Amino acid sequence: MPAKKKRGAQTLVFDKPPVLTSWASIAGPKEGQGPWGQEFDWIMEDYLFGEESWEKAENKMLRETVKKALNKRNFDEADAEILMAGDLLNQLVSSNYAARQLGIPFLGLYGACSTMAESLLVAAILVDGEYFERVVAAACSHHYTAERQFRFPTEQGIQKTLSSQWTATAAGAVLLEPVGTGPRITAVSIGKVIDMDQKDANDMGSAMAPAAAHTIKTHFSDLNRPSDYYDLIVTGDLGKVGMAIAQQLFIRDGLQPEPNYSDCGVLLYDAIQEVNAGGSGCGCSACVLCGPLLKKMISGEINKLLFVATGALMSPVTSFQGESIPAIAHAVAIEN
Repeated sequence: MPAKKKRGAQTLVFDKPPVLTSWASIAGPKEGQGPWGQEFDWIMEDYLFGEESWEKAENKMLRETVKKALNKRNFDEADAEILMAGDLLNQLVSSNYAARQLGIPFLGLYGACSTMAESLLVAAILVDGEYFERVVAAACSHHYTAERQFRFPTEQGIQKTLSSQWTATAAGAVLLEPVGTGPRITAVSIGKVIDMDQKDANDMGSAMAPAAAHTIKTHFSDLNRPSDYYDLIVTGDLGKVGMAIAQQLFIRDGLQPEPNYSDCGVLLYDAIQEVNAGGSGCGCSACVLCGPLLKKMISGEINKLLFVATGALMSPVTSFQGESIPAIAHAVAIEN
């Protein structure tokens, strides 16, 4: 039976939940120095990763993460039936160029920082619908490529605001199969675009928090679950500012997930690492999920996880034109 949903609901429930059979993560130097550095599969020695440019380094980062996830199952690229991946750069060049070299049938996805959840939920639907049996879901970001595209080249030394976030240099990839050993995706909630007329591109957390709260509330409402159902609800990447707003919105909406709530943008770095409000970027939630969180699920420390990746859907052009920042959040329920 394919996924079920009630009419008008945003949530799909899987009768045969797809299995996360393997996963991998690569993190940059700064991310490797954070509290979870030992949980990632590969820490880059520098931001060029042996390449000639940051963009080529990001491409390689995604490519190698996908390979590592497949290799853990003794598969190679030819065994993967489809790759669902995305990044932050124009025309998804990091993902496109990685797919070019991997040779895997490819669907590129853009959800800004919500891309890892988007790739997971689309992959789960394809596996549950019995269209494919081995699907890779992945996402990546690179601090210096994102700074060059969305803000200012780092060589200019522009001072950051306290509400700004540090784009993570990281990637995560997950292999989904219909059967096997590992945590399972039991349900997914597809988010709606929420825009509260926030226009400050240096405060994405404030723009994304309402979308996260809306999706989480919808998820619990659609499934009629108590707010303490999950061992951990983790958003990404609201950072400190957005997380504080989300916590206020939970109270407004009658949800009380604390102390079982956190945010990938807050978790990834230590307080002394000078990342202002925290981490962001497609790779932030991707590496936190594919590093410490899934390891905690395997150990039994976490048995029920709600992964809610969030994205600010603006571009440099819309920001320069004074447009507000629409945001989205997708929820993926992962259970042992």
